[in-house]
Amino acid sequence: MVEILFAILTVVGLSLFEIVSSVDNAVINADVLTTMSRRARRWFLTWGIFIAVFLIRGGLPFLIVYALNPQAGIVGTFSAAFSSDPAVINAIEQAAPPLLMAGGVFLVFLFFHWLFMEPKYYGLRGEEYIQKKSMWFFAIISIILTVLIWYSINVNPLMAFGAAAGSTVFFITHGFKENAAQKEREMLGDKKMSNWSKLLYLEVIDASFSIDGVLGAFAFTLSVPIILIGNGIGAIAVRNITIRNIETVKKYKYLKNGAMYSIGVLGIIMIADAFRMHIPEWLSPAATITILAYFFMKSRHELQAATTKAIM
Repeated sequence: MVEILFAILTVVGLSLFEIVSSVDNAVINADVLTTMSRRARRWFLTWGIFIAVFLIRGGLPFLIVYALNPQAGIVGTFSAAFSSDPAVINAIEQAAPPLLMAGGVFLVFLFFHWLFMEPKYYGLRGEEYIQKKSMWFFAIISIILTVLIWYSINVNPLMAFGAAAGSTVFFITHGFKENAAQKEREMLGDKKMSNWSKLLYLEVIDASFSIDGVLGAFAFTLSVPIILIGNGIGAIAVRNITIRNIETVKKYKYLKNGAMYSIGVLGIIMIADAFRMHIPEWLSPAATITILAYFFMKSRHELQAATTKAIM
């Protein structure tokens, strides 16, 4: 019974994390879709869901589990991912520290980039002051990376490699996202670009944004089936929000804050797990749900206050 409740809590946490962390992606998708035909939008909602859920958010976890133990082969990886054998689960957990370190570094860097560099609605005290010190971003993440590599080498050299790999993935995906923002402006202004070209590019953008959710999912659990269910529900919800309710979502202006603070916490949990600090399994979903709930209610309260003021 306890295991079932924990699985449900994890799926809920994963779904909420996937939805909120994909808000930026949904906004880009919605803006571009308004320039496309109804047929193309319908294709995006149907086949696009298949690509987003099964090929990207489904395939990446398998590739990651395969990277943990390539000797098992493709068939062995698939069997291990769905196995309930304690020996198999223990083998995956023993091989996980490099992955956890890579994912943790990626998420921590992502959080600090948002905190120092990105425009935002200030949801907590100190955020405005920190953003004014944006020049410290590169110094801070360099120090964090150096410290983690130094301590990882003595524990497990592969963890040190994982830290470096996490940093590399961050800068690669950051480049893709920066390019996505530029391409979005070009697509909105280019009436000659075909619908299919726009759809193809939206899928590429979705792939780069999905890495956040997939890596963050391993802070919740190493169980691939639970990751597939949680991320799948979240991805489908994001697709529907993109088509129908994106303007409503935009009004909840602190949702991005909640997503980024969740990302920061999950990154720290993954790094702590990599060093075998035995973080309780319920902490990741509980922390995510609590943080997202706080910023959702903060957004809702401010929206209601603004609506009441406009009526008066």
